[in-house]
Amino acid sequence: MKKIFLALFLTLIATPCFAEDFAVTSASWQDGAMMERQYVFNSFGCTGENTSPQVSWRNAPEGTKSFAVTVYDPDAPTGSGWWHWTIFNIPTDVSDLNEGASASGALPASAVQGKTDFGTAQYGGACPPSGDKPHRYILTVYALGIDKLDLTSDASGAMVGYYLNANALGKASLIVNYGR
Repeated sequence: MKKIFLALFLTLIATPCFAEDFAVTSASWQDGAMMERQYVFNSFGCTGENTSPQVSWRNAPEGTKSFAVTVYDPDAPTGSGWWHWTIFNIPTDVSDLNEGASASGALPASAVQGKTDFGTAQYGGACPPSGDKPHRYILTVYALGIDKLDLTSDASGAMVGYYLNANALGKASLIVNYGR
């Protein structure tokens, strides 16, 4: 009997305790679902409301010094995808962005929105070519090992993406779809 208890005790103390994985959720977008019209661009032939999604994250990796959020469409017929939103220099005491925060000014004071492929420094909703297959819109939160990216709101999505990947301690994503 002592051997059983000893074996159980050794198993329990030898089992590593893992922190939960870094994760992203959204009240606006459900992973794998179709995007609703309010998050669709309102130009280029699309008639949406161009509202940025609500996004929350939890369990950032140890050593995280700032966060960034992107929305990217890898299916755009450009050869390089399409950047719909980049926001960086989000402080570590922030773990969510409200729906519509991109245009409402309800972002953290230190946060910077980079240029989308629409040419503006704010969220630009989905607008795939008419008749194309539904596109994937990847919302990603990055946990960064630096306090801030030394970039401005003129930075392209590709430039922001380069610095995010170079400084990421972790990232978490969800994907929504949209076609017309």
